[in-house]
This record gives sequence, C-alpha cells and structure tokens, in this order.
Amino acid sequence: MVTKQLSGTPEDADLSRADSLAREIFSEVANKWALLIIDALGESTVRFSEIRDRVEGISHKMLTQNLRMLERNGLVERYVHPTVPPRVDYTLTEPGLALRETTHLMCAWTQRYLGHIEGARGRFEG
Repeated sequence: MVTKQLSGTPEDADLSRADSLAREIFSEVANKWALLIIDALGESTVRFSEIRDRVEGISHKMLTQNLRMLERNGLVERYVHPTVPPRVDYTLTEPGLALRETTHLMCAWTQRYLGHIEGARGRFEG
C-alpha cells in the first residue's frame, strides 16, 4: 500500500473522499485484529506472546502485521530490550489509548444490541 502524504488540506481529513489520508488510516485501523490487539494491550506494557494469548485465534503472522501497522500509524510503541533472546514489549501511545476508549464503546454497543442483531439475522435467513 502506498501511503498518501499529508498536505494539510481539509480533503486529507475527509473520510468520504476515496483519496484522503483519513480514509487510508481508517481502513487500516478499523479491522477486527487491530481493534482486538488495541483492547488486549490495555494500559500496560505487554509482550508479543501475551498479546497472542489474549487475542484468541490470531496467527503469529497476522499479529506481527497488525502490530507493525499500528506502530507505523503511531498507535503502538515497540520496545526491544538488549537481551538474549531479545525481549520485545508493546504499549499504546496516547492516540492508541484514545482509540481504545472507542473500541470499548463499540464492545458495549455490540453487547447491548446482540439480541436484536441475532433476531434480525434469524428473520433474514429464515
């Protein structure tokens, strides 16, 4: 993926524009693995293996790809300790913590409307 360069114009922040930087960021961050990783990181510093244990079903490759993307977008900081074997820790940045608050709202929404959604699916499929 080619990253768009921010030019400081209002179009860069317009999610409705296909060519906006905001849409690119939204597209990258708004995937199930990224949101689950952000939630798993919480407010602490966490090792790679701990994240993998907390996000059930994620592969090593998918976790690595999403952590790199989150780091590239400034939502996660990666710390490599000079030990043998190397120890790598991850923590959320301030914007990452703010996004985590949003993911909690999404989780609450899902729990609140789960029954409604299940009923709608049943009517649609049945």
